[in-house]
This record gives sequence, C-alpha cells and structure tokens, in this order.
Amino acid sequence: MNEYASVVRGVGGYLPEKVLTNDDLARMVDTTDEWITARTGIKKRHIAADGEATSDLAAIASKRALKAAGVKADDIDLIIVATATPDHTFPATATIVQNKLGITRGAAFDVQAVCSGFVYAIATADNFLARGQFERALVIGAETFSRILDWSDRSTCVLFGDGAGAIVLERQDKKVAGERGVKSVHLRSDGRYKDLLYVDGGPSTTQTVGHLRMVGNQVFKHAVSKISESVKAAVEQAGCTIDDVDWFVPHQANQRILSAVAEKLGLDEAKVVSTVAEHGNTSAASVPLALAAAVDDGRVKPGDLVLIEAIGGGLTWGSALIRI
Repeated sequence: MNEYASVVRGVGGYLPEKVLTNDDLARMVDTTDEWITARTGIKKRHIAADGEATSDLAAIASKRALKAAGVKADDIDLIIVATATPDHTFPATATIVQNKLGITRGAAFDVQAVCSGFVYAIATADNFLARGQFERALVIGAETFSRILDWSDRSTCVLFGDGAGAIVLERQDKKVAGERGVKSVHLRSDGRYKDLLYVDGGPSTTQTVGHLRMVGNQVFKHAVSKISESVKAAVEQAGCTIDDVDWFVPHQANQRILSAVAEKLGLDEAKVVSTVAEHGNTSAASVPLALAAAVDDGRVKPGDLVLIEAIGGGLTWGSALIRI
C-alpha cells in the first residue's frame, strides 16, 4: 500500500475592499485607537460589502491559491470550507464555492470549529489525501463575522473582521514528497467552556442568527495555556523540537495572545507571523491569510517548517506542523 503525503502547492488570500479603522470605530462606540491598539494590536479590519457573501470571499481566495499552485479548478476533487458564518444554514458553503469555481466532480463540505476551523479542515483534508481517497484538496477558511457582531458592544466589535484564505493540498507519494507535507496534527475540544465564546442565536434555539458574545479575559487565559499544550504535542508527535520550527503562523486573535504564546513556548518573536494589525480576528480565515501574506512577501519559503495553531468557540483548539 502506497504511503502518501499532503503537500502544499499554493496559498491565496482575500480581504474585502472596505476598511474600518480604529478611528472609524471611535465614532461608533465609546473607544479610542489607543485603547484598541494597546489591548489587541489591531489597527483596522476589513468589512464585506453589501451582498458580498462568505462564498464570494472564499472563491476569490481559492482562485488565487489555484493560480499560485499552478493547477486548474478541474484538478480539485475535494473542497473543505471552514466557517462559522456560512451563506445559508444549508447547503454547505463549500458546495456554493464549488459551483462558483465551475467544479462538478469530487466532494465539498463545511467544517465548523469557529476560529480553529482551518486547523480542523487541514487535519480532515490530510486524512482523506493520506488514505488515497482524493488527489487535490482546496482547504479554505472564510468568514463574514461583521454579520454576527453587536456593533454596540465595544468589547467585541473592535476585534473581528472579514476575509478568506485558501490552500491547495496535493496527494504525493512520500518518496516524491520527501520531507514536504503535513507532518503532524493535534486537535482538542472541551464543551464545558462553550459559554466563554458563542453566538446567542441559532435555527433550533432562537430561530435567529444571533450575535457574538465573549468573556474576553477567560478566553485569553485558556488560549495561552491550551495553545501551548497543543503545540508541544504536535511538535513531539512530529519528532522535532520548537527550535526546529522556521515560522510560527498563529490564529490572529490578539497580539497579546500571540506574544504570550511565543514567550511560553520559548519561540523567537522574529519567527512569529503577525497580521492581526491589518485585519483583526478573521476567525477561520486568519491562519491561511497570515500564511498567504508570509509566502507572498518571501518570508516563508519551500522547505520551511511552519507551525499553525488556533483556538475558538467550543472551546476548540489545535495545531499542525507543515513542511512547505
């Protein structure tokens, strides 16, 4: 039986044109640029235009990833979209993206693990590819969180933005892939903490979409400890050390969390890819957006060992090591 690796062929990202700065928010709620920057590191966020859906963002990011990978849409036979803000209750946003890309073969479905969604989606795609069930996967994180924010709640509306990122994973024989590919994945969840970060609506409970609610200080505490534990597990599983990691591409939730996790792990902050100032917390989109930015500007190069991680509502969290 052949042994396969899930190899990154290309990445792409997309941010909506509309920009909402901290100063803009200061005219909407009782806050200031200084307050937001000091506590989060965020300077601006992007907001989807009226009529611009999560699938629209995902499709643009996907086309950019396909171009970077040098493959056609028809070469994709698996699409996984990580999102907590789908176009509809059903069908899956992934099937809408599939149609927008003109793909009529293979399978498409969504993964819902909120901010951890992209890590969960990478793990899912890797398992399908490693078992030889699909050839090329388009793994997408896409969100329109602006649609579920309470814009009168200054503790949450300053944190989030909209965007999408995508990655093309290709099944390759391990002899061909060499050291490249997904090296390890560590996923966790604990529903006891669901009330720390949630949306107060849903089809079977309130029959409404609802708004995002968060206990920020508790999320911060759990984020630092749980992410650090997950990273250590993924690194150990891969048979390497933190020092072997070339780039740390974390969920872009809050600059203070990024710095605290790096410090707890003993990671050089020069290895941390941070884009949170530019687009805020884009939930499942934040990791692929940050990775796309680092690949585009030449920081992340072929052969680099990249560590990704995230924590989200549920609570869910996880990490993965990928040799680009």
